[in-house]
Amino acid sequence: MKKRSLQLADSLFARLFGVFLLAIVVAHLLAFVWFSHFHHPAPPPPPPPPHAFAEPGPPPPPPPRLPFWSVPFAFQLLTLVAAAWFGARLLARPVQRLGDAALQLSEDLDSPALPETGPREARQAAQAFNRMRERIREQVQQRGRMLVAVSHDLRTPLSRLKLRVEEIDNPQLRARFAQDLGEMIGMLDSTLHYLHQERTSEALQWFDVNALAESLAEDACEHGARVSVEGQCAPLKVQPLALRSCLSNLLDNALRYAGEVQLVLRDSGQQVEILVRDHGPGIPAQMREQVFEPYFRLEGSRNRNSGGVGLGLAIAREAARRHGGDLHFEETPGGGATAVLTLPRA
Repeated sequence: MKKRSLQLADSLFARLFGVFLLAIVVAHLLAFVWFSHFHHPAPPPPPPPPHAFAEPGPPPPPPPRLPFWSVPFAFQLLTLVAAAWFGARLLARPVQRLGDAALQLSEDLDSPALPETGPREARQAAQAFNRMRERIREQVQQRGRMLVAVSHDLRTPLSRLKLRVEEIDNPQLRARFAQDLGEMIGMLDSTLHYLHQERTSEALQWFDVNALAESLAEDACEHGARVSVEGQCAPLKVQPLALRSCLSNLLDNALRYAGEVQLVLRDSGQQVEILVRDHGPGIPAQMREQVFEPYFRLEGSRNRNSGGVGLGLAIAREAARRHGGDLHFEETPGGGATAVLTLPRA
């Protein structure tokens, strides 16, 4: 019973109740002092005049009345406001700390643990959050180790098969085997790259987005593609490698299905929009969210024969959301698909 009473006294409810109870007691004490000091009883009625026809004297003056807005009343009001502010601060501080820790965890799995201090409810929430953080880290690390081990174990037999394919006499059969093996090796490499992008924690730096767009366009033009850049953008605080990977995947995806691509930069002061616009076959409206799922590929013109294993768009969206932005597809006027990358400045 004593232990339960101590736990109740250590709770956030008990602390808030104690603060407000103290404020109420102080307010009532001030009111009691006020009325006992300034509220005098009414004076007794004057004695009857000695003569019936004597003229009555002037009435006694009323007791002094202080104005409604006075020093005790102001002090009482300020006390209640201060107590309410302090209580609300006590209530909001653990919640704010928990929210900040969750935000840090979403950006970096290696973020420090949440301090397990404060009232009993705050300590319980911090302990549960830290346990969840450790389980998430263990699961992510275990998944990465498992996939790395599987990919490593698969590379050895795939390499042997690749050597044995060269011994096949039939040219058509040899080409088919070589193509299948190449796709399997490419899928392993893309998967490892995708997992590496998810685990990478890169510092934010001021970066020239215009220079990045011009550089990607020049590299594509050197390989025979037609890429143009429109618009201007002021330097933006981003993760340079993640942003380069995002734009490179979007540009490669657009060039895979269209011969000409436009990079459009829009800077509104609050956010930056980067549009990767093509006039290819486009993406059906009902599938513009599915294309961001790992290993998802559209049928028809956007199929496996066009190249890729279906991880480029997933990597691009993950990089955009790591910056606090987002990535989605729209229909290009006149036909085609437009990838809209939004990056906030805050």
